[in-house]
Amino acid sequence: MKSLTKGKMWCYAIGQLGWSIISGLIGSWLVYFYQPNQEAINDGMINLIPSGRVIFGVLTIIGLITAIGRVFDAVTDPLVGNWSDNLKSKLGRRIPFMRWSAIPLGIVFTLVFCAPIGNISAVNTAWLFVTVLAYYFLITCYCTPYTSLLAELPHNQEEKLKLSMCISLTFIVGTCIGYAAPTIWGILMGAGLARIPAMRITFVILSLLATVFMLVPAFGINEKDYCEAAPSSSNMFSSLGKTFKNKDFRVFVGQDIIYFFGLAMFQTGLPFFVTSLLHLPEGMTTVMMGGLTIFSLCYYPFITKMTSKWGKKKLLIAAFFGFVLTFGFTALSGEKLGFIPIYVQAAIIVILGSFPQAIFGIIPQTIVADIALEDEIITGESRSGMFYAARTFAMKLGQSLAMLMFTSLATIGLAKTASDSAQQAAGSTFGYRIVALVASICCILGGIIISFFNEKKVMETISKYEK
Repeated sequence: MKSLTKGKMWCYAIGQLGWSIISGLIGSWLVYFYQPNQEAINDGMINLIPSGRVIFGVLTIIGLITAIGRVFDAVTDPLVGNWSDNLKSKLGRRIPFMRWSAIPLGIVFTLVFCAPIGNISAVNTAWLFVTVLAYYFLITCYCTPYTSLLAELPHNQEEKLKLSMCISLTFIVGTCIGYAAPTIWGILMGAGLARIPAMRITFVILSLLATVFMLVPAFGINEKDYCEAAPSSSNMFSSLGKTFKNKDFRVFVGQDIIYFFGLAMFQTGLPFFVTSLLHLPEGMTTVMMGGLTIFSLCYYPFITKMTSKWGKKKLLIAAFFGFVLTFGFTALSGEKLGFIPIYVQAAIIVILGSFPQAIFGIIPQTIVADIALEDEIITGESRSGMFYAARTFAMKLGQSLAMLMFTSLATIGLAKTASDSAQQAAGSTFGYRIVALVASICCILGGIIISFFNEKKVMETISKYEK
């Protein structure tokens, strides 16, 4: 088997750059597009589906659709993971899925934002529901096999950490490109386009770019040069059952659900925090994400050294604490901290969030790879696809709950008006503070759960095997 060169590491990482652009756009702008706040409405946005808590007086339509989409996505993860583990192809077990799904994913992503009716309509609601389900299925078909390669391409801990750092970097850059979308549609609006057409053209441009990036590892890596694992023979339920029998994996999944719930709440809310709490221009979302990226990258050279000294579990606990401070500060930002200049508040959020972002960008996926390898050593069966699928299942379950809760929590304290309810804002300042506070509390719980991970046992098994 060949060792991974730096070139092949970056070839693999570019695929994450592609899907993280699309994922970042969905995470940041889907709710904003279909449930705009008052500032966006004043700037030309319109409601295309009913807003507010119109389902049993508790849930919003956009919240329910995105939550159902995430649940559907999570349910299909084990299915795709098992398909990938069992696939017999001359191209390997993962690459065929990546080649097949990349272009359809880019197309469907664009269609999510292309509701056919120019005002509130049941047709738009149905359109959004169908395209969101298709989007989540296709991104599963690409991402589950893609992330499985993280456990199979590298052959030692050093390669594993380096590869993880590469994909962490491209994930951050891709997410930041997603946050740069307002700059692009701002230019288009300056050229005379209305806001919604400008946004849609922006999504088309970024989707094309993302699709090209996703195709790079699909055609640039010969999987069988690096992976010799034979296809698994377990069916989905058997493989999933074996995966969750692993106690350390259950602990990891528990913290992952909590973490991604809090993170998705914060990520979805960032454009609203910027415009409604800090009262800054929409474009500051891009600036803050860029700042988070730059500062977090400053920690990257030290992550490997810190991992060797303190271990992965302690770093994750420290990262959780960092996010507790970041999200808690955001909950108080704006008028509540009026003695601090607004731009200084924005800078504090960026600085506080950069260290934990660097750690979470690198460490969690290497822990899954470690657990999958330890399980393979003990059982003799290679099921890394199912481990990553099960991990993604947990991640998306947390994100599903977050999308469901965000759109409801954001409306707490919203004053109801009798005038033009169709154009009523979809959130309140108080509601956005509650969102950030809930995200902070989630990180406290996540830090407690990961403390039960038996890192020593896992690494001792791997060390004996590698010797």
